[in-house]
Amino acid sequence: MTGKQSQPLSEDRDEATLVKPNISVWNLVWPLALGIGSLLVVGYFTYHKGGFVKFFKQVDPLIMSGAFAMLVLRVVMGGWRISFISRHALGFKAGIRSQLAWDFASNISPSFVGGAPLTAYYIARESRVPPNKPIAIGDVSAVMSYVMLLDQVWFALSVPVLLIGTWFMDVIPASAGLLGTWTIVAYLIILMAYTGLFAYATLYRPDVLGRVAEKVLRLPFLRRFKDKVMGEMKEFELRAAVLRRQKSDFFLRGFLLTTGTWIARFGLVVFIIWSFVPDVDLLLLTMRSIAMAMGSLIMPTPGGAGGLEGLYALFFGDLLPDSSLLAPSLLTWRILGYYIFLIFGISLSTRHLQRTKKQ
Repeated sequence: MTGKQSQPLSEDRDEATLVKPNISVWNLVWPLALGIGSLLVVGYFTYHKGGFVKFFKQVDPLIMSGAFAMLVLRVVMGGWRISFISRHALGFKAGIRSQLAWDFASNISPSFVGGAPLTAYYIARESRVPPNKPIAIGDVSAVMSYVMLLDQVWFALSVPVLLIGTWFMDVIPASAGLLGTWTIVAYLIILMAYTGLFAYATLYRPDVLGRVAEKVLRLPFLRRFKDKVMGEMKEFELRAAVLRRQKSDFFLRGFLLTTGTWIARFGLVVFIIWSFVPDVDLLLLTMRSIAMAMGSLIMPTPGGAGGLEGLYALFFGDLLPDSSLLAPSLLTWRILGYYIFLIFGISLSTRHLQRTKKQ
């Protein structure tokens, strides 16, 4: 979309209002240590001599290349989405760098927090580097809000598919037990309700979220946050009002780009497991991949480190012909879906610091 076809998403503000996130070495070290520790635990309980050798012998290189394709597609679609929503103020390459920054930020922040603050700062700075066009600080927040809204809509639409699927296949593994199964089902229903409310409030009734926030902030231990939160809610209402005035194809194209991004995320683990389990039930594998992704949203650790390793073992352990293949396939998945983005993020941060010094 061009600026002539759509309205700005927010009013401009001074750059000083954008808080520079603080990234320390500790932010990188402790999730890495937790993730590696979890891998070692899984390896300890599933280790069999020659397991890694067996894994690499069974891997079909052609199918495994699909996993790398999913990795590239995830970054490309995500970067394209950011560039599109910024109305191409950010070029395609800058959009990809911003997506890499977002993945990096998400991997050093708790899953339920995400990497939005750091990404907003990165986008604001990136947009001021030619040939990009400077983006108003208010617009940066609006871009992030809209991208997160698209993700929420995708989550809300995925949940009914998962719930219906549980009637026809073991989307939730039997090893989760009856209590675990109902806990996961309850969580999915709550997630769908929340995302539905968030999407509805953003596009139609932003005042609803404001009223809910105001009631919650009456709690004694939350009162000190009231002024700050309510100020953010006022800005949220302004951005939502402008979003409602966008053309229909703005939403459609944004949703299609979001679909491509999430298909790539789900597809990564599907191709990895399919590459060494050729007769695996692909539909069940895909459904479980989606279910695991939904479960990762509430992980309290950066990038879901520690928790995601456990979810991987829960959802895919019984689909593998040999438990000795669990650890090497888990390591492959985490390298391609987690550790590689830490490397990209460190590279981008270094590049950004060097460029800042030259300015």
